[in-house]
Amino acid sequence: MPFGTATGRGPLATLDRMVATAVSNGEVIILVVLVAAPIAAIAFAGAGAVYREIGKGAFAMDHEKGTSGPDLSTGAGRAIQQAEIRQMLEAKAYRQRQRGEEPLDVEAEMKRMLAPAVDVPADPALIEEVRQHVAARNARRLRQGKEPLDVEAEIKRQLEDLENLGQ
Repeated sequence: MPFGTATGRGPLATLDRMVATAVSNGEVIILVVLVAAPIAAIAFAGAGAVYREIGKGAFAMDHEKGTSGPDLSTGAGRAIQQAEIRQMLEAKAYRQRQRGEEPLDVEAEMKRMLAPAVDVPADPALIEEVRQHVAARNARRLRQGKEPLDVEAEIKRQLEDLENLGQ
């Protein structure tokens, strides 16, 4: 029998089977797209949370801005504020001394900076009591989610109201 005839053995029979199972380039591309596209879509959808986190973290610049400085409604907050002011004034006096200038009187400047900025002539004890009242009101407003009042303006307003009370 000649080689590759009806017996199904030989190179021609193998070539016939290969031609029957061969896939063209277009069919390969379609198969790859049909298999890879859903996998890519699932991977892309799962990576959305990762992309939203880019630029976030401890070193990001979009943090919510909290209050700058200590809470002045507490004694500890006022002590921190005074310590920071003293440190700033001492550094300023040191720089002035280094330049050969007359250094700043730290204690006098501390008293000037920490003195209540109220134009209404009133007893300092009354001013401090009104300040504590305004601080308590601000704490209550913050707990309620409202904006805090401007402390100095509110002290001035309340002292003016008390001054005009007898008229």
